[in-house]
Amino acid sequence: MSSDLLARDRRVIWHPFTQALTAPEPIAAVSANGAEIVDAEGNVILDMISSWWVNLHGHGHPLIADAIAAQARTLEQVIFATCTHAPAVDLAEGIVALLPDPLARVFYSDNGSTAVEVALKMALQYFRNLGDTRRTRFVAMDGAYHGDTVGAMSLGVSCGIFDTWGEMLFSVDTLPNAPTWEGDDAVEAKEAQALAALDAYLDANRDTVVAAIVEPLVQGAGGMRMCRPAFLKAWVEKLKAAGALIVFDEVMTGFGRLGDLFACVKAGVAPDFVCLSKGITGGFMPMAATVTTDAIYAAFLSKDTAKAFLHGHSYTANPLGCAAGNASLKLLLDPACAKRRAEIEAFHRAALAEVAKLPGVRKPRVAGTVAALNLDPGGAEQGLGAAVGLKLKAFFKGENMLIRPLGNVVYLLPPYCVTDEQLARAWDSIARGIRAVSV
Repeated sequence: MSSDLLARDRRVIWHPFTQALTAPEPIAAVSANGAEIVDAEGNVILDMISSWWVNLHGHGHPLIADAIAAQARTLEQVIFATCTHAPAVDLAEGIVALLPDPLARVFYSDNGSTAVEVALKMALQYFRNLGDTRRTRFVAMDGAYHGDTVGAMSLGVSCGIFDTWGEMLFSVDTLPNAPTWEGDDAVEAKEAQALAALDAYLDANRDTVVAAIVEPLVQGAGGMRMCRPAFLKAWVEKLKAAGALIVFDEVMTGFGRLGDLFACVKAGVAPDFVCLSKGITGGFMPMAATVTTDAIYAAFLSKDTAKAFLHGHSYTANPLGCAAGNASLKLLLDPACAKRRAEIEAFHRAALAEVAKLPGVRKPRVAGTVAALNLDPGGAEQGLGAAVGLKLKAFFKGENMLIRPLGNVVYLLPPYCVTDEQLARAWDSIARGIRAVSV
C-alpha cells in the first residue's frame, strides 16, 4: 500500500526542507490521533515534534474537528476586506485578552512568514505615516529564523539557510544573542557582552531603527537556542528607549509552548507587535495573526487611501481557521492544560539530566515543553546537513519516532496530550540513538 503511494509521491511531489536525492522515504501517513500517526502499513509513529510545532492538543481532537465541521456548514469563506464574521471577532478578542497591554489590534494572515512580513511593513509605514523618514534600519538577533518570504529571510540571514538568495534580501543589522543552557557558567558574561554591543550599535544608530524583531526566549529553527528572560527584557528596554518598535515573533513560542501562554508574558515585556501562527488553530488549519497596539493602528487612519495598510491575503480570517482557533483557545485555557504543560517540563528536566551524562552531549536546555541538546561526538560538523543529525533522523524513523534533529541539535516539542509513557519512550529512543551514532 505505502509503496504505491510513495512511488506516486516521487513522481509529482517536491517536499519542503528536504534534499530529495539523499533523504529517506517520507512517512506515508493515513491517520492520526493524539500524539500518534498511523502510516499506510499500520505502523504507529510517535509524533514528538507536534508535526512541525503546530499541533497543540494532539491530532484529531474532537472539539476542534467538530468546530470546523459546524463552521463549514454555516460559512466557509468570505472576503475579509469587505466583511467580518463572529469567529474572527471572537478569536481576536480571545487572543487580545491573553496578551499584555497595550496590544489590542489583530491583523489576520495565513502563516508565520506572512505574520512577520505584516509586522515589518506596518512598522515601516507607521513611521512614514507620521512623516518620519529617518528610520530605515531593522535589527535582528544572530541565529534568528523568521520564515521563508523575502522580508523574513532578510531578518534570518544569519541562520545560514538563505545564502542562495542573498541578492534578493534587504540589509538587516544583526546583533549578538546570549544563548544559554543548564549549568552555563559564562551566561552573565555573554549577556553583558551582547548588551554592550547593543549599546554601541545604538550610540551610532539611535534615531534610525524602525524595529527590532526577536524570537523571544527560544530561537527555534536556528537550533532551539534559549536565553534568559532578564536578558531579553534588558535588550528590549534599550531599543525601546531609542524609539524603535519591538516585534516578538511568537510563531513557535506562543500558546503555551514555553509554559506561560506567551513568551512576552513570561519575559514581562510588552512589545509593539506579536506575530502568531503554528499553534493558533491547534494544528488543524493554516492561519496567522499580527497583533499590535491601537496607537499604531491610529497612525493608519486617514482620508488618504495611501495611508491605509494596503496588504492582505485571499484567505485572511478564514472562518474555518477562526473556528478552529476558538476551539483550540478553549482547550488551552482549561486548567488541565496548564497542569499538563508543567508536568511535561518536569519530565523533560528529569530525563534530560540523565541523557546529558552520555558522551558527546552538550548544552542541555529546557524551556516549558521544549527540550534540546547538542550532540557533538568527535567534533562532528554542525548545520542542517550535519552527518550526525541525518543518522539520527534515520534511526528515529526506524524506531517509529517522528523526531527531526536540526543538524546536531536534538529536541522534543510534543503536543500537550502526550503521556508520560510516550515521553519515556521518546527519551529512551534518544538515549539509544545517541549511543548508536557515537560508536
